[in-house]
Amino acid sequence: MYKNLVLKILKKHVKEDIVLEVPPNPELGDYAFPCFTLARKYKKNPSLIAEELASKIKPTKYIVKIENVGPYVNFFLNKTYIADTIINKILTEKSSFGSSNIGKGKKALIEHTSINPNASPHMGRSRNAIIGDSISRMLRFQGYKTTVHYFVNDIGKQIAMLVLASQGKNLKFEQLLDAYVKLNNKLKSNPELEKQIFDIINKLELGDKKVKNEFRKIVDTCIKGQTNILSELGIKYDKFDYESKYLWDNSTKEIIKKLERTDKVFIDENNRKVLDLKGHNLSMRNPVLVLTRNDGTSLYVVRDMAYTIDKMKKANDVNLIILGEDHKLYFEQLKIALSMLKVKSPVPIYYSYILLKGQGKMSTRKGTLVLLEDVMKEALSKAEKEIIKRHGKVKDLKKRAKIIAYGAIKYSILKVSRDKNVFFDIEEALSFEGDSAPYLQYVYARINSLFKKGQIKGKIDYSLLTRTEEDKLITLLSQFQESVHKSFTSFNPHIIANYLSDLGRAYNEFYHNCPILTEDEKLKNARLILSKAVMQVLKNGLDLLGIETLDVM
Repeated sequence: MYKNLVLKILKKHVKEDIVLEVPPNPELGDYAFPCFTLARKYKKNPSLIAEELASKIKPTKYIVKIENVGPYVNFFLNKTYIADTIINKILTEKSSFGSSNIGKGKKALIEHTSINPNASPHMGRSRNAIIGDSISRMLRFQGYKTTVHYFVNDIGKQIAMLVLASQGKNLKFEQLLDAYVKLNNKLKSNPELEKQIFDIINKLELGDKKVKNEFRKIVDTCIKGQTNILSELGIKYDKFDYESKYLWDNSTKEIIKKLERTDKVFIDENNRKVLDLKGHNLSMRNPVLVLTRNDGTSLYVVRDMAYTIDKMKKANDVNLIILGEDHKLYFEQLKIALSMLKVKSPVPIYYSYILLKGQGKMSTRKGTLVLLEDVMKEALSKAEKEIIKRHGKVKDLKKRAKIIAYGAIKYSILKVSRDKNVFFDIEEALSFEGDSAPYLQYVYARINSLFKKGQIKGKIDYSLLTRTEEDKLITLLSQFQESVHKSFTSFNPHIIANYLSDLGRAYNEFYHNCPILTEDEKLKNARLILSKAVMQVLKNGLDLLGIETLDVM
């Protein structure tokens, strides 16, 4: 927020690109402009340039001092003015503070989760849903009219396997994973089963009513089970889009015809229709995209094209898809194919894996996984025990434990940059001491408890907030909107999570070193209102991560 004001002043004197830094020591100011790049252009000593520049810039109501230290021009903010401005803005705007409202009047569509409806989701899949939900919240926070989509792969081989496994049985949701893994293991030594599975798929694609009903029954059971688990985490969807729609409405046939007109489609040695992708810098020895089986029936990628074309019509302003990094090549292939049809693609948001202690990448097919539902149950049990240890048995134990447990799971995933693996440790996630959601929830509850003992009365004198700890909090509060903007533009929730971690630690330093309720009325008021602003920003930031707060911890 105030960084932009410093930039605006500098731009009156510097025509080149400006990059501001935050000095390592608060005694050197709040922002610093290094003059090394100007030295190359003007062939002058950077310290001399900094000295000349500092002498030209005059103080303003929000910048009290400008000085040069070596090759840097340092800016000192007027903390009294800023404290007054930023705290009043926070307490006036409340839940909307931090939003630039850049999405007002615009539409956004985001597709996330979209896991195969064949089993309970494992922890590895949860990262897609948790990141997608946080980005959805950011979109809405910025004013976009946002629709969250879930693409249901309801006609693939994996569903056909479950149809075969469920014949003569009435499988419940919790039985699907075991049935799927068992059949997948049998396939390795029984090729006859493979033929049965493809016979089921062929019957489906020919419109066999009985098979269609069997597929829908399995899919509905699974989707209901999966979304019930995710809704416990506060993750919800506006629209479920079924892959089968694009099989029955013949849109796949039309897409293949259009691709054939590009002269890039050929029949391979297996009698399949294949799209030639040469010349598009793909990391493949033989860059092709198989469109059909040898019997002419379309593969998933063609139905995905039809679905993507549909999605792009619904939101032109922002259109996103959340994908694991192992889908990069596939999405690039899809994007190239769509470009041949003159259709834009969604912006892909990639993420790396979740790894658990002593375990590598999880796989539903191999059965080497830890279910999200099991991790949720374990976290809930641990949270309940922690609450009982602190407060004894309480009436709303389950509700409070869920807020702590599920917040812990989400934060432990969101605090890590999307391009890095998450090494999930349930003990670390639930810690009340470290970089965790329970720690931030505790800071929020600690501030809330202050207002049960003391109230803000009369006019606030912000000039009393002179301690280093107060100064640090005011600076951090002024940086919230910028952190939200960076997180939103990069679609990386870890920026908000890391900001909140800094804010939580800074508040605890302030709380321990700056008495509040025992001070005289004026200083008590100033510190209480500063605390109230921190409390609001903590809530706003946690809301963007999909994490609830508690008034008591």
